Amino acid sequence: MATITLDRITKRFGSTEVLHDISLSIPNGAFFSLLGPSGCGKSTLLRIVAGLERPSSGGVAFDGRPVGGQRPSARNVAMVFQSYALYPHLTARQNMALPLAMRRLTWVQRLIGLNRLLPSARRVNREIADQVARTAQVLDIAALLDRKPGQLSGGQKQRVAVGRALVRQPRAFLLDEPLSNLDAKLRVQMRAELVEVHRRFGVTMLYVTHDQVEAMTMSDRIAVMLNGRIAQCGAPETLYERPETLEVAQFVGTTPMTALTVPVDGDGRLGGPVRGLAVEPNPPGRRVTLGVRPEDAALVPPPDGHLTAALARQEYVGGGILAFARLADGAVMQVQVPAAEATATGAADGLLGIRLAAARVHLFDPLTGRRLPGRLRDAGAASAHPRIGVHG
Repeated sequence: MATITLDRITKRFGSTEVLHDISLSIPNGAFFSLLGPSGCGKSTLLRIVAGLERPSSGGVAFDGRPVGGQRPSARNVAMVFQSYALYPHLTARQNMALPLAMRRLTWVQRLIGLNRLLPSARRVNREIADQVARTAQVLDIAALLDRKPGQLSGGQKQRVAVGRALVRQPRAFLLDEPLSNLDAKLRVQMRAELVEVHRRFGVTMLYVTHDQVEAMTMSDRIAVMLNGRIAQCGAPETLYERPETLEVAQFVGTTPMTALTVPVDGDGRLGGPVRGLAVEPNPPGRRVTLGVRPEDAALVPPPDGHLTAALARQEYVGGGILAFARLADGAVMQVQVPAAEATATGAADGLLGIRLAAARVHLFDPLTGRRLPGRLRDAGAASAHPRIGVHG
């Protein structure tokens, strides 16, 4: 296991800078995820940690010792790729044993024939076989060890790839979108298995993904990468409940956050399409951007609520309805309607009221996108009416 420290990492390809001054500390034994959209630089950063890429500036240290001059093999890290990278002509057992054989047997001992004749080679081969068998038992692939990759399913190949990495007992375990080729049901299963592997082995894991569900459900800590920079780093619940910027807030969450920029008067009352709410303290610039997640809004009878909207469309999402409500200025707000409430309707003219959970609305500076201190409070004129739903 190892603590991994990245100190002001920058990476350029020609004149294009893809990583900008990145500093991170990944605690010993942590399950740490790099979360970001395609092209944000997260895989490049992972390859720099592994030693497969050299940074243009900055350094990498394991347990406080710089490893910039070390080859990938000397860093004792293991990688699992999206493509599995298994040798098709070798069995699962041979694929898993190969890293140990390359590390522990000399080139003479690896020669065909001699590895059975030399006592030293036979002893090491027995130790390797035992280690492969133990790891396969943990991953529930012991019955698959004599099959070749072409005889395995996608999930089974991924387990073999994970086993090949774990069998080396590496200092750190680096995973580059390892579940993206699996179907939805298998991804859920493999998420649970990777968390269990981490619990049993306790190895430091650095996990790259664009899938927020993977990052949020598996990780101790997450670094959100946007445009080659670390936008925010923290525990999953912190990123979701207290995003530092509007950009992070709109990226984190399976359903996008709605952003509404509205004027604020001298008493802190919100204007524009919003009624009955005030912000304290008063923001600079007399404008504020509200960040509203679908679960923090409710549909109410149209005379009530903090906003009035027309139902644009709806999506059945299992267990409820996701309603898309169009405001007077054309903005669309998404509202999550529980299944038990998805049978009623709005007014005859198709208008709906939207009531916001004021304490859970996020406040951002409309110019900088940074999170603002303060909170929303009810300022009257928006009565607390029972929720309504929409036609299912």
